Amino acid sequence: MSTIAVENRSRTGATDEAQLNASFARQPILNRDGMLCGYEVKVRAPELLAEALSDADPDIADIPEEEEQASGDRPGRAPTPAQRAASAIIRGLIEGNVRGALTGHPAYVDTSREMLFDDAIQRLPAERFLFELSPNMAVDEELIARIIQLHGRRYRFVLDDVTQPNETFAKLLPYAEAIKIDLMRAPAALLPKLTSVLKSAGKLLIASGLDAQADFETAQELGFDRFQGYFFARAQTSTTRRVSAPRHALLNLLQLLAGDPTVAQLEAELKLNPVLVMHLMKLANSSGLAVGHKVTTLRDAINATGTDRIARWTQLLLYADGRKVALEDDPLLQLAATRARFMELAIERLPEAGRDEADAAFLTGVFSFVDAVFGGSLESTLNVLTLSRPIQAAILQREGVLGLLLSTVEALENGAWDELAALCVQLAPLTVEELAQMGLAAGAWAGVADRSAEGLERIED
Repeated sequence: MSTIAVENRSRTGATDEAQLNASFARQPILNRDGMLCGYEVKVRAPELLAEALSDADPDIADIPEEEEQASGDRPGRAPTPAQRAASAIIRGLIEGNVRGALTGHPAYVDTSREMLFDDAIQRLPAERFLFELSPNMAVDEELIARIIQLHGRRYRFVLDDVTQPNETFAKLLPYAEAIKIDLMRAPAALLPKLTSVLKSAGKLLIASGLDAQADFETAQELGFDRFQGYFFARAQTSTTRRVSAPRHALLNLLQLLAGDPTVAQLEAELKLNPVLVMHLMKLANSSGLAVGHKVTTLRDAINATGTDRIARWTQLLLYADGRKVALEDDPLLQLAATRARFMELAIERLPEAGRDEADAAFLTGVFSFVDAVFGGSLESTLNVLTLSRPIQAAILQREGVLGLLLSTVEALENGAWDELAALCVQLAPLTVEELAQMGLAAGAWAGVADRSAEGLERIED
């Protein structure tokens, strides 16, 4: 998961529509084949309402919610706190580099009533953004009219966080393209009938809250079309993930790279594995490593790429699915690459962190769920990789600064904003907003990792 922050603070401390903060977090959504097909965009905006309330007209702040909804758009009326928050969120989606972190996939955005009535929402491309409607949203004729109007402009709607049908669900169902059902909270006895009826009505079904392979398989059997949760990053007891090269070949190459090998040693190891050679030749001829002519020999490819880039490429390739799919659509590789890059960016902002610490942070991130590939014990796999004790302690026990950063990126992936804020106390001078911006950069970096060498080398400040 990546996050994005938009920040505009006034020098005087005053708060208005252009001076509110919003942060966003992305959570992967997979299709029935287990490939990425979108991201949910989670919004963090507690400061928006607090700051808006502190500076709002007292007469406006005291208006009851129902009256506020009815009169909020009245000409001449100052915007309510919720409307200010909505404007800041939409501006963040438009002006922030959200789409870079989405890596070409559509975004499912948590949407409030105020956001729907803000005309700026129509600046979001309809083909790239779907609006999620809360089951607690107040539904009246005015809202239905607005949804119909936006639907006419090709915007799509998703009923979010459904556990069982209620009045809001019934009123919004005709306008929804997709229904998101929390598989962990919905009554199990209700699910077969509910999903059958919704499928018959032509609705796309999205299962959320999937944290284990068994949950994913249950949702598949029920006929769900999309799946949200980190089940794909968990170790499996019965099966292991297919990888794009033999596991022993990748491990042998990683062990060799750890010992500062010669070009001749690397060439000999790579020649044993045609799949690895194919990937390396592609990497060496990418635009980011262009040397003025086409690389045609393995030795030239090694020299053009360099051992540092080969090491990073091999680490990421460990997570690549064995099926012939674009790496930007591979959820596990994208998660590993984003996590590793985020940790590297974050540690570089901490006092007294150098190149060695940055390398250790990247390794900690990239190998933190290697058991999802190999199955079995995470500890035993880490021992095979001969990782240093601080890295292993960070992954296994969350010890040290590396362990703290690993807990931080996990909080980002889950959109656990309160936990992230608490961790920032130990990560001074880093703030939630700065970490959010790093998450954006990490997600964008991961999205181009297979298309050019730029995705496999550090982006220096």
